[in-house]
Amino acid sequence: MGWYTIEAGFSLRLAAALTFRLSFFWRTHPLAIEECEYNSMEITAQELLAPHTTFGIGGNAAFFVSVHTVEGLQEAIRWAKGKSVNIKVLGGGSNVLVPDEGYDGLVIHNCIGGILYDGDGVHVGAGVMFDDLVADTVAKGLWGLENLSAIPGTVGAAPIQNIGAYGTEVSSYITEIHAYHIDTDTEKVFSNEACMFGYRDSFFKTEEGKEYVVVGATFKLRADGGPNITYKDLQHYFEGTVPTQREVRDGVIEIRSNKFPDWKEKGTAGSFFKNPVISKELFATLQETYSNMPGFDTEDGQVKIPLGWILDKVLHLKGVTNDTGTVGSYEKQALVLVNHGGATADDVNTFAKKIIQDVFGITGIRIEREVQNFL
Repeated sequence: MGWYTIEAGFSLRLAAALTFRLSFFWRTHPLAIEECEYNSMEITAQELLAPHTTFGIGGNAAFFVSVHTVEGLQEAIRWAKGKSVNIKVLGGGSNVLVPDEGYDGLVIHNCIGGILYDGDGVHVGAGVMFDDLVADTVAKGLWGLENLSAIPGTVGAAPIQNIGAYGTEVSSYITEIHAYHIDTDTEKVFSNEACMFGYRDSFFKTEEGKEYVVVGATFKLRADGGPNITYKDLQHYFEGTVPTQREVRDGVIEIRSNKFPDWKEKGTAGSFFKNPVISKELFATLQETYSNMPGFDTEDGQVKIPLGWILDKVLHLKGVTNDTGTVGSYEKQALVLVNHGGATADDVNTFAKKIIQDVFGITGIRIEREVQNFL
């Protein structure tokens, strides 16, 4: 992973200078990462989108371009506007399902790179792979993101989804999001509060928020932090010991590898559904039938249910496939849907819809997809 510094004529101690340097950094310094090779604003026609997603599913984009700076993003958007072509932005392709018919417009692959450290703060371009960022912060001894190790996708997608795992949500460490408004051709800095973070949710999922493209994020970490191992899986893994930051990262990676397929080898978008939050009354009713059903109280007086438990213990979906065998639930974690080869977006949507219907029919719980349709 590349490391960059900016010309030394500006002082990091001055906020205005830092803002200037950061903007200059994102605008002019592409970060060479495997998924985003610099191609200097080369727009291609009829680009197959399947290889650009972890599901390995999707038809052609009428036009496709990778951008590596904010100025490159602006140039691509202005090109599309000039041609009256619709626009979609794609990051790491880890939380989307692209339709089989593809996209009749310009797909902009957001590869805006760069990492700039300022004490325990870190400013990161949206196109940096999130796990690369986690690895970097662990190497520098900055605590906070280690529980989010091995999550696929880019930094730009992390705040949109407010990714979380093993007792940590990324929103706890974000101080600012830098975004570009497609229609007004302006940039805006969002505070943590303005991002309206919720469980797998943010302002950027609203209709207004979808008008913005995340170009960078600022994180506040801790050099004097310690491990967060309150999550059950981590408690069991470390058995009362106090792990180092590197040990936490390694432990999370090992735990995830035993639950989730390697998205580089098997088509998947990870957890396909959100864990549902239900009323205490419904939870009590369900426990009359399923006495072992786990639930965790939320701050607003409801109960969060691990959906994987329902899919496994109630619906018995681990390893179940559709009639053609192209798509199914992962054999080790029913919450994960897998492309076994040759699956179409229609196959996945049909399989997922059946799960949603069955969960509601049996438990009365309405579940929502975490993986979003591209259109």
